[in-house]
Amino acid sequence: MDVKVSVVVPVRDPGTAADACVRSLLAQSMAPEEYEVVFADAGPGDGIQRRLEALSAARPNVRVLHLGETGSPMRGRNIGMAVAQGEYVYLMEQTDRLERTALERMYRRAVQTDADVLLGRLVAGRMPPSPVFEADRDRADILKDRLLSALTPHKLYRRAFLDAEALGFPDPGGRLAEETFVLRAYLRAKVVAVLADEVCCHVAERPEPPGDPYVQGAELRELLDVIDAELPPGRRRDRMYAHWLRASVLRRLGGGRFVTASARERAATFTTLRELVIQRFPPHLDRYLPVHLRVRAALLRAGRLDRLLALAEAMRGTHLRADLREAGWRDGAFEMTLTVEIMRAGGEPMRFVPYGETGLLWDPPAPLDVQLPPELVDVTRAVSQARVEVYIRHPGSGLVHALPVTSSLTRCRHRNGIRLQAGATARLEVDTAALGRPLPAGPWEVHARMHGGAHRARARVTGVPGDCVGDLAGRSRRLVVPWWSEEGELGVCVEPRSFSESIVLVSTGTKVIRDRGQVFVVVPVPYVPPSGGPPAELTLRRAARPDQEVCVPALIEPGVPGRHAGRLVARVPTRLAAQEGFLCPGEWLPFLRLDGGEEALRFRLRMGRTGRVEVGGAGGPDAAGPRYPLARRAVLRVPGVRGTVRLARTVRRHYLPS
Repeated sequence: MDVKVSVVVPVRDPGTAADACVRSLLAQSMAPEEYEVVFADAGPGDGIQRRLEALSAARPNVRVLHLGETGSPMRGRNIGMAVAQGEYVYLMEQTDRLERTALERMYRRAVQTDADVLLGRLVAGRMPPSPVFEADRDRADILKDRLLSALTPHKLYRRAFLDAEALGFPDPGGRLAEETFVLRAYLRAKVVAVLADEVCCHVAERPEPPGDPYVQGAELRELLDVIDAELPPGRRRDRMYAHWLRASVLRRLGGGRFVTASARERAATFTTLRELVIQRFPPHLDRYLPVHLRVRAALLRAGRLDRLLALAEAMRGTHLRADLREAGWRDGAFEMTLTVEIMRAGGEPMRFVPYGETGLLWDPPAPLDVQLPPELVDVTRAVSQARVEVYIRHPGSGLVHALPVTSSLTRCRHRNGIRLQAGATARLEVDTAALGRPLPAGPWEVHARMHGGAHRARARVTGVPGDCVGDLAGRSRRLVVPWWSEEGELGVCVEPRSFSESIVLVSTGTKVIRDRGQVFVVVPVPYVPPSGGPPAELTLRRAARPDQEVCVPALIEPGVPGRHAGRLVARVPTRLAAQEGFLCPGEWLPFLRLDGGEEALRFRLRMGRTGRVEVGGAGGPDAAGPRYPLARRAVLRVPGVRGTVRLARTVRRHYLPS
């Protein structure tokens, strides 16, 4: 049987980092005789050669090429593609991992669409949803479908197409050399297809390696030469030029790496990029850039390294604040109402300057000592197109899905300028949240991203942990539970594995009520089945002495599904002196016992020497109420003093003006 897919993997001293990659390749659902794996080993030796040789001896569809030590993976890819026997070739890295059905589904989709290049859905770290994978595409357009945001080699290529076009990677080469290869493939392919409905490959995060700015400049010139050779002058070419002006030039002049680099490194980067911009990136391309990058481009052309550095320092820490205002159930879906705003590093909102009747100008966060013409910093149109995106992310797999969102923008006066706040309502429907398919079970984080006219930022949705009522959602009646992290970050869990897990997820909302020598611990319960909850016990173990514990029965009170959460109430006796079976001063770790199992809850209890009991996060108790210096606490313990203080406060509150 002919080989359908050849997978080429450059290998260089991975240690155990390649184990997940190897296991995923051997576990493919495609028949072993229908695909092959070509490992191109280019390292000096860390034992991987012996492991790969043993694997090759045991698996006829695994081949190992020993290439000797090379400086980059490019030679390994080129040789691997040259010897590949498959109808299609898939490229991946030694730290990546394929889903079990990835090769089978990608090959079937490529044949159906007659694709020269096929992009299978990728998941990479904490990145938001890629616009490339919003939907399946039979014939994707480079610009319209934003293929330039997916320029890593991870794709399925028709081998006859690679041979006919003599496509290969420059050797040696860096990230821009990879992008040059992918761009050339995009421009020459008759059909580029996208498979978006399921994840194909989990891509490990690759930190940007420090490189020689002169070498990177040469690689960028080569890439621009490819654009010039493949496209005539015009808007399409300009938009591609603007992409690399933004991604490979101007973004290198901001952020932590540029700010913390040595003066010599900054000067070399600045000189190289300025020469490149003057030669290859004319000013008319700036209209495709966001305003802060237009300003960077103007400062670069003007030779103002000092102002570029000041601007980069001032913009570090620009972030998004996404506050949850309301959450609840409506027509079987979980709705979240947010207020979203882009903030400066110091916590100040991003500010704009009024211009004309309705226009807005960007207000740089640092003095630039140059005159900026209004047309350069005019963001009126960009602000009118501002939008909010809300998406969910699975922390285990990294899988992300965008949620449908309706949003509106409000202009508010702020000092002498205008601030922009967005209101957004996102709706989670578990039956269709995964690109029209049911959302997989498990915990999901809720994230927001805003394109705010001048900047783009993303963050977790946060708020004060509040209502955590769960419900049986959608037509499938699957249990969905909202939950909060210890930092106040919102998430949802689809089909918790057990009743106890659902309680653990929301246990950060626990409260305590002290009453005459005892404490009532009240833990929220997001959903109680109609049959009622099973018998439960709350166990408290002293952090300093795990052998000392207090175990009390807990009563589970049902709520109203979709409206009010239930609660678990446990009455814990207290003593100021240590005594078995009583809560005494110190820090205590809580555990929930249900159905013969035990789960650690996500809070701590701390009892002070005065009998005060506080609830804190799993990392330690939070402050609850005022804290006083030692001397003041001693004075308040004097008989009669505390009553006098309370009387004075009452008189001041009721009779004296504020």
